[in-house]
Amino acid sequence: MTISGVWKMNIQGSVALITGANGGLGTEFIKALLAAGVGKIYACARRIDALNATVQLDPSRVVAVQVDVTKPAEVEAAAKQCTDVTLLFNNAGVSKDQGVISAPNMDGVRAEMETNFFGTMAMCRAFAPVLKANGGGAIINIVSLLGKINLPFMGTYSCTKAAELSLTQCVRAELAGQKTLVIGVMPGTIDTKFAVLYPDPKVAPEEVVRATLQAIVDEEEDIYPGEQATYVAGALLQDPKAVEKQLAGMLPGFLEQLQQQKG
Repeated sequence: MTISGVWKMNIQGSVALITGANGGLGTEFIKALLAAGVGKIYACARRIDALNATVQLDPSRVVAVQVDVTKPAEVEAAAKQCTDVTLLFNNAGVSKDQGVISAPNMDGVRAEMETNFFGTMAMCRAFAPVLKANGGGAIINIVSLLGKINLPFMGTYSCTKAAELSLTQCVRAELAGQKTLVIGVMPGTIDTKFAVLYPDPKVAPEEVVRATLQAIVDEEEDIYPGEQATYVAGALLQDPKAVEKQLAGMLPGFLEQLQQQKG
């Protein structure tokens, strides 16, 4: 869905903040934003030393900031430091690769929820006033296709991403009046080192980044980068139960195999 006239975003000269910026999709966002001519990027991670290589992409424009999104004091400190932000990318995420019933305990899903849902909420709450003070902007939440449908061998992760998608919709409604576009990015499996054990097909991170930056320019609220995400999103409109059964059929034996490979 595109909303006309809410915010005509010019990426060139803007100021971006990216969580989870120390590798994978976060690094690709930084490369693309630099190429697009942003004025400054705040690259955030739980450990500031993990951002050394990221800063070297352009030391004049990339600023390292320590932000663990599960720690309110660090989120609040970032909002006080980064008062010129107009683009907020909520990219930090955690996946424990577990089912709901088969998980040994609930510690894993609590960790996923703290980052994927509560962490994203904390960042939205902290930076909404910043964006308002700067005349508006955009919040980009990297939700995942699993916010739309549960993949049982990543069952608890899927649950937290469904919560994040609902959060995205609520924030979008609340911030529409302050000229803040809120985008939900829902790719399938992204081809990074974090997904090396996951089955194909996978979408290239560069493709996710290109689609996301275009969505900012086009004021598009929900996007499904890659063939996998596009196909599943369309299938969910046609026959959601068939998609649910297809994904459920992937579960037998795969969760155990994945855990063995990781172990």
